[in-house]
Amino acid sequence: MDDVEYTWIDLKDYPLPLYDHEETPLENEIKDLNSAESKWLNVLQEQDGYIIMTPEYNHAITGALKNALDFVGGQVARKPVQVIAYSHFSDGGIVAANHILPILTMLKMMVVPDPALLWNADPNFTDGGELVPAAENSDHFAKRLNEVFDEINFYTRVFKENPYNN
Repeated sequence: MDDVEYTWIDLKDYPLPLYDHEETPLENEIKDLNSAESKWLNVLQEQDGYIIMTPEYNHAITGALKNALDFVGGQVARKPVQVIAYSHFSDGGIVAANHILPILTMLKMMVVPDPALLWNADPNFTDGGELVPAAENSDHFAKRLNEVFDEINFYTRVFKENPYNN
């Protein structure tokens, strides 16, 4: 789809403090946001859909990702999201994927079924994130990642053209 534009949102660009507001973002808008918090929530609000890529650490998503999601309220509600989880090991990030799904559901995001799981990721990707063509799983990973982008493009378009009006 030529009319799709992707925005790379790297948590490193949003130096969020540990969540310490009295408000619960799903119930009440957070008051007294600092500039990084405002920037984070604004960039999320601007998107029509999401692909969240997360490594698996200690059978969960990273603390930084969980903390970033704690700030989120209505900015992402009823928008589609697809998960890509990866691991250094053979489980492919399945535990991290299972960990994040209830969080995304609580945020009222429309979770695309079947997260993409990338196992033994280290030999399959360069430091810049490119697939290593000669790696054992590169054909499978390329096919699966293409499916992820096709799915999120489809669901984002459907939801944007058919907004939920409460």
